[in-house]
Amino acid sequence: MVERPASALKELVENAIDAGAARIAVKLAGGGTDLIEVTDDGCGMSPPEMALALERHATSKLPDDEIDQVTTLGFRGEALPSIASVARMTLESRVRGAEGWSRVVDNGVLVSEGPAALPPGTRVRVEALFGRVPARRKFLRSPRAEYAASLDVMKRLAMARPDIAFSVEHDGRKALQVQGGETGPERVAGLTDRALAENSVAVDFEREGITLGGVAGLPTFNRGVADHQYLFVNGRPVKDRLLIGALRGAYAEMLARDRHPVVALFLDVPPDQVDVNVHPAKTEVRFRDPALVRGMIVSGLRRALDEAGHRSAQRPSEAALGMWTSEASAPVAPAPRLWDAEPGFTPAPQYDPAPTYGYASVQDRRPGFSAPPPLARAEPALAPVPQGIQHPLGVARGQVAKTYIVAEAEDGLVLVDQHAAHERLVLERMRRAMSEGGVASQGLLVPEVVELDEPGCDRLEARAGELSEFGLDLERFGPRAMLVRAVPAALGKGDVHALVTDLADELASFDEALSLKERLDHVAATMACHGSVRAGRVLSVAEMNALLREMEVTPHSGQCNHGRPTWVKLAHGDIEKLFGRK
Repeated sequence: MVERPASALKELVENAIDAGAARIAVKLAGGGTDLIEVTDDGCGMSPPEMALALERHATSKLPDDEIDQVTTLGFRGEALPSIASVARMTLESRVRGAEGWSRVVDNGVLVSEGPAALPPGTRVRVEALFGRVPARRKFLRSPRAEYAASLDVMKRLAMARPDIAFSVEHDGRKALQVQGGETGPERVAGLTDRALAENSVAVDFEREGITLGGVAGLPTFNRGVADHQYLFVNGRPVKDRLLIGALRGAYAEMLARDRHPVVALFLDVPPDQVDVNVHPAKTEVRFRDPALVRGMIVSGLRRALDEAGHRSAQRPSEAALGMWTSEASAPVAPAPRLWDAEPGFTPAPQYDPAPTYGYASVQDRRPGFSAPPPLARAEPALAPVPQGIQHPLGVARGQVAKTYIVAEAEDGLVLVDQHAAHERLVLERMRRAMSEGGVASQGLLVPEVVELDEPGCDRLEARAGELSEFGLDLERFGPRAMLVRAVPAALGKGDVHALVTDLADELASFDEALSLKERLDHVAATMACHGSVRAGRVLSVAEMNALLREMEVTPHSGQCNHGRPTWVKLAHGDIEKLFGRK
């Protein structure tokens, strides 16, 4: 059944692949509703074969009657007559050494046929899809959305066959072009993100006749939505729930819940071990031994990521984590709340705009001066050292691995993730600013150009007015780029390119009927993540204490925007146990 232009395009390109084509060219107009043209240099069809291909229930790609040995992308032959029944189709084909032939079918009725001049291969032209079926056409999305879906289909098919050259042209403009003869990793990187090549590991795993290959992005190379996960079974693009669940399980201990890896996995299974015809669109499959396939994907991915060494996230020891407790699950008495502080205690003031976590003194700005790590660093006593009893999160004593703040509280030792904590603080500031009328923006001295794919730019351009209320000033800069003129002031010097890329991904998961204000938490959390103090940033003791004080007076500061704890505590009793004192 033809549901939208993307589904019709998928069937036509799969026919071209099955015909043994080495080059496939696609032309689209109006997102595919006005025109879909697919040209290939495959084996072609003779006039009798063309007539048969346009008859319902009459064609098949099966070489024999063994339906469990299907190796083509389709075999029922329903695509062409189904498309021709709801559009005007021109089918032209030529077998090598013979004359070309053409048949024109307008919404199921044969209009004309006769000789045609074209090189060996096949050209299918579909015009005015659903033009005479208004009930179907009114449920289509906008031309831009339909084009984005069609482009996604082409990317997946092109990844599945790196030996074939593909090109896509939309409204007269080249949107995609890849050369044949590439390797799998080269094709995947060229169609997803060029940085994937140096931020991924190769997957090569085999078990009981099943082979798993492809590329898997490092846990640190992740995206905001799961649209960058490409799964293939015997060269067929699928979106199978079993495979997606196995992928989530493989990365479960390495990624936040709202972050998703960038992967392209190719699973080769004996044809009699998988049923590819359980879904009308053939996007799902059924395995004879699903437990084996799931276990193989999880094991293969984890082994590949573990072999990457320091490039991948290392899973911490459960025994070590067991000695630490978060505020929510601590078996010891919780840290004193703000209202439990001693009489006369005054909370730290709110920072508006964001406090600057920079150098602590003029001496730190001397030319050539390199600040040593704060661990065991002596600093001038400009004020009396605060007492831990006055503050629930204690007072800073140092920094470990340029990532974690070590603080001493009255009832134990506190370890704070500086990035996760500051991320929550920035988010809460943005929420307050939005409730008060809008987020202040800060203009860039030199506007930055961020390159994206065309659908991503379309999504950002459509929501540019709403994004300006968040302090982000964007405008279109050509078909595949956005120009950033201003960013939210609360973000400081964040990574503008990463911010805009993640926002484009975030918008892809929105319903068009929802405004950004209705998805405030998601957009603000994405911005806050890019405007936070990063791991690896050296902080002075004064900066660390400023961060702790603001955490104590900020709602929900006990967890970051991704649901992870921002601080954990090792009680005095646990410390004594570690040293055998108790």
